[in-house]
Amino acid sequence: MTTGDIASADWREMKIDGFMALIGPLLRATGADRTHSYALQTGTQHKNHLGIVHGGVITSLLDQVIAITAWNAADRQPTVTVQMETRFLGAARAGDFLEIHPAIRQATRSLIFVDADITCDGRQIASASAVMKISKTSKEKP
Repeated sequence: MTTGDIASADWREMKIDGFMALIGPLLRATGADRTHSYALQTGTQHKNHLGIVHGGVITSLLDQVIAITAWNAADRQPTVTVQMETRFLGAARAGDFLEIHPAIRQATRSLIFVDADITCDGRQIASASAVMKISKTSKEKP
């Protein structure tokens, strides 16, 4: 099954520029009961020398989905990762379809606490807990 097949069935490609475009495309579930589910169809470009999906791909995927979740929770204000703890619980192989399920744990006026899990065929691959800071919008370039 290709990303195009998956995207046309229950998933839709998200248009994300920058670093995530090099890893993705990131997919978002289209079903009403799974509105906050995301996915990545892995390929050979995601594997390390052992043939499993590189840990950097896993952490980048978790960080992106957590950031999207926090951004939505903050009424689409910019958010930045303050801290993220990742737990690798299983291995994914190149070609695996990874699903990411985020959840808001708590939110304050300036911080959002988000958890996320990555699964593949019902097996847990990784989980993360993150603290996201709601950033003040600025027109100045860093």
